[in-house]
Amino acid sequence: MDFGWTDAQSQRYQDALAAVRDGFDAGGGFDADGWRRLGELGVLGACVPPEHGGAGLGAVDTALLYEAVGRGCADTGLVFAAAAHLFACAMPIAEFGGAALRERWLPGLCSGEHVGANAITEPDAGSDVARLATTAVPAPGGYVLDGEKSFVSNAPVADVVVTYARTDPAAGHLGVTGFAVPTDHPGVLVGPPMAKLGLDGCAAATVTFRDCFVPAQDVLGAPGQGMAVFQHSMGWERACLFATYLGLQERLIERCVAHARAREQFGRRIGQFQAVSHRIAEMRLRADGARLLLHRACWAMDRGEPDVLFTALAKLATSEAALATALDAVRIFGGRGYLRDHGVEAALRDAVGATIFSGTSDVQRELVAWELGL
Repeated sequence: MDFGWTDAQSQRYQDALAAVRDGFDAGGGFDADGWRRLGELGVLGACVPPEHGGAGLGAVDTALLYEAVGRGCADTGLVFAAAAHLFACAMPIAEFGGAALRERWLPGLCSGEHVGANAITEPDAGSDVARLATTAVPAPGGYVLDGEKSFVSNAPVADVVVTYARTDPAAGHLGVTGFAVPTDHPGVLVGPPMAKLGLDGCAAATVTFRDCFVPAQDVLGAPGQGMAVFQHSMGWERACLFATYLGLQERLIERCVAHARAREQFGRRIGQFQAVSHRIAEMRLRADGARLLLHRACWAMDRGEPDVLFTALAKLATSEAALATALDAVRIFGGRGYLRDHGVEAALRDAVGATIFSGTSDVQRELVAWELGL
């Protein structure tokens, strides 16, 4: 077992960290200029094959890249938007789209010319994706989509959305099909941006399909293969996306250590109080434990052995660690941590969503229980 990084991995990490550190401000919405910069850095197409404009990185290398960007970029929402774009839109097109579909979308998705979104959640189908109400009725040359999707990350700025609909309601999960739909298609209605607790750099909205005709060439994989396409993208997302939150934790640990060394109370540096030093030690423990699980899951993906157990464990550990560490950081900074000017409270708001999207923490616990035979 090798825990070391290659020279290329170390250099890629340091280059990405330096490129984004202090170069992105946490603003109030999607940053188009920042998006294009992420494209130039290779973040938007990290694991897309080179022949389609990507870097062709494996899961471990992609995770390292996203950890570096998540550590250096103050706008966690923008990094999250990039991850959702890559893992839940570009990768399904790269791995399940036809030649024409890949040629049409992948180069622009990798460069930052285009923005991708994923639409599966519905008002009555969140964790229970088997209850999708959106339908795709066969029509000459394609399908007609009808239905509403909720909480679609990147929707207000997206050029293409990967979505899922029932093509055979009687077939259960085998009756769901995936589609890549341009957002300027007739019948695609994107709602206004949602006001959210955090991740401000990632705009989200509802997407409604009304008599929306989608040609057969825009189907991902084969009809009825939609759940397989979705679960494959979730493997990428639950592993690599959450490397962003490893980076967030590293940034918080750095700030807390520096603050604990400089801040004095009762005639002593606060880092000399066990209440503070032990809290920072717990931050380190959580971050390193989550990293080992995440790299284990990515290692399995690179070997062609997707492991539901370790992917669920990685997602659960990383998201819960990010939330706990962000809350600890606010406590260590005290009143300053509660003020928006210091940026610590933003990490807490950004971390809350990590325990909800891509399968809630309770869903991950259920997956772990199922894998253990319970």
